[in-house]
Amino acid sequence: MSTHTEPRRSTPFRDGLIVMGGMLAVMWVLEIIDVASAHSLDQYGIVPRRVDQLLHLLSAPWLHYGWGHLMSNTLPFLVLGMVTWLSGFREWLTVTVLSLLGSGLLVWLIAPNATITAGASGLVFGYLAYLLVRGFFRRNGWQILIAVIVFAFYGTALFGVIPGAAGISWQGHLGGALGGVLAAWLPTRGTRTLR
Repeated sequence: MSTHTEPRRSTPFRDGLIVMGGMLAVMWVLEIIDVASAHSLDQYGIVPRRVDQLLHLLSAPWLHYGWGHLMSNTLPFLVLGMVTWLSGFREWLTVTVLSLLGSGLLVWLIAPNATITAGASGLVFGYLAYLLVRGFFRRNGWQILIAVIVFAFYGTALFGVIPGAAGISWQGHLGGALGGVLAAWLPTRGTRTLR
């Protein structure tokens, strides 16, 4: 006689927690390496308008300028990323890629000279904007309710797209948010009817 244990079934929540937690773990490990190496990884942030730095659009979201910067991104990245993940893997991937590219490209195009920009807040703003507008684009009551809840917790973060605060990349925040809005809008194009 033998026993067989049934493997755990995958759930969207658990899968999302593994992916988002894994991404956060990479960010934390990179910050440990950065601190231990006298901030040698900071050079892989985005330097505006330097063509040889374009690949840094892919490395910058993983890097942070100190523990405070990383800690301020950790909880909103995890929470908003998880809520986005529950929309499905393809949707999450679209939001993630468009937010990453939107954030990085806007920084690369219009950030001040002699700056280096890094951090996951472009992704955070992408997830936030996506969650705030998708229900309105799709005319979905549940998604609008989620938007109201998300706004109640994170709505004040939207001030981060306004220029002015020293050391804050409003360009990265705005670019990420635009990527999130685009990701929410894309599935709806061509589906509206005229009345």
